[in-house]
Amino acid sequence: MTSWEKFYDDKLKLIANCQSILDVGGGIKFGKYLEKYKNLFGDNEYIVLDKEPKYKPDVIGDIHDLPFEDERFAAVHCNAVLEHVENPIKAVAEMHRVLKPGGQVLVYVPFLYPYHAEKGVYKDFYRYTKDGLGYLFRNFSNVEINPVRGFFETWLYFLPKVNKILAPSLGRFLDKLVKQSGNQASGYQVYAVK
Repeated sequence: MTSWEKFYDDKLKLIANCQSILDVGGGIKFGKYLEKYKNLFGDNEYIVLDKEPKYKPDVIGDIHDLPFEDERFAAVHCNAVLEHVENPIKAVAEMHRVLKPGGQVLVYVPFLYPYHAEKGVYKDFYRYTKDGLGYLFRNFSNVEINPVRGFFETWLYFLPKVNKILAPSLGRFLDKLVKQSGNQASGYQVYAVK
């Protein structure tokens, strides 16, 4: 297990243990790598919100104007969504608003990552640096930002047709040999507490 897989695993276990969880932009219920964690959620309330009806979310809505009262949820999960929203500052403010005091948020965003809009469904607007994420989540009391992938694995993902073979094997091997600062990551995970 890589350091970023462990970070996500550890933080998702905390989130899944919360009584009420909102998955913002989650698409299909327990989609986006959550299927293997499904049993951890137990009987806790788990609501998926997405603006795209074709995914059959529990609630159709917009991250810029979440249709929930203040302090409604104990946790929010938001995986690979903020790059697709027009106003990420408003989106993060909305997640903060619907969290209870002490509530947790777990977010993944890309940094060095290919363009990936889906025509007619969502556009691809932004990439995030560690500094930008610190600013976006500045109203949270505790913020942890964790890089995903190292320099070599990140850059090998840009090679056409061989990326899924070389990136995880050769890229991870090279990243272990050559230690870097974490500033050349493919993306970042953010765990924050309100």
